[in-house]
Amino acid sequence: MPLPVHDTIPVQNNIPERKWQEVITPHNSLFTLNIKEIWSYRDLLLILMRRDIVAIYKQTILGPLWFVLQPLLTTITFVIVFARAARLSTMGLPPILFYLSGLVLWTYFSECIIRTSTFLKDSSPILSKVYFPRLIVPLSLILTNLVKFSIQLGLFFVIYLYYLFVQKTPVAPNGYALLLPVLILLVALLGLGSGMIISSLTTRYKDLAHLTTFGVQLLMFTSPVIFPLSSFGKGVYGLVIRANPMTGIIEAFRYAFLGKGELNWPLLGYDTLFIGVLLLVGILVFNSIEKSFVDSI
Repeated sequence: MPLPVHDTIPVQNNIPERKWQEVITPHNSLFTLNIKEIWSYRDLLLILMRRDIVAIYKQTILGPLWFVLQPLLTTITFVIVFARAARLSTMGLPPILFYLSGLVLWTYFSECIIRTSTFLKDSSPILSKVYFPRLIVPLSLILTNLVKFSIQLGLFFVIYLYYLFVQKTPVAPNGYALLLPVLILLVALLGLGSGMIISSLTTRYKDLAHLTTFGVQLLMFTSPVIFPLSSFGKGVYGLVIRANPMTGIIEAFRYAFLGKGELNWPLLGYDTLFIGVLLLVGILVFNSIEKSFVDSI
């Protein structure tokens, strides 16, 4: 017996077109830097910052006091070894002010480059499972270190005010102190650009992370943290010191607040150009490795 034939009733799809909040697409250019997307994930940025600050000193005895003790103990060591024993010049400044003025900036730079140089490897569990702008992680590290830097800078100003008002030392600031936010920004961008390059390379060359920590420590001796720039002259070593992009920044900071050192505008211009090129290269290298770094780690 034949089965009855039923008319086919077309089903109309009246579901409205969905409007997605976020559409994930591959980068069209190696130089792409989606600032708008990063801004939309600012809550995640703050969460990562809080996590990093709590995690660093959560199980320590002294806790956040290490923010102050680390530069203070290092400065005292420099005073004993270089100012007292070696009798190196501090340009007539109190040794603790001279060394601390260079050390706070250098510590911020070294922390930024060391922490960001391994962020792809350290954050691979979350980066391989959840999508968000990958630059959020290094930016959170830069801002986390900025909190630490602010505390250490506060320590410098406490000692600075003591010498200024109690000891009556002639170290009054001048108008160039207004450059401080610019100098801090340059240090942050230098650490970010360097860290992005190194972190991208460590996905293939694992031992580069160990070399970075050692290299940053040696690099300090090619900066005016311990020695004043005026003591090097125009020789080969003087050119090496001036080639360090941190040199002009540290010297400008000392000149602005201590009245000693060099505010060398051509040198600051070189530092700014160097940092800009390094950051551009960092974005280029990072975008080229971003799509495949999970397979390499």
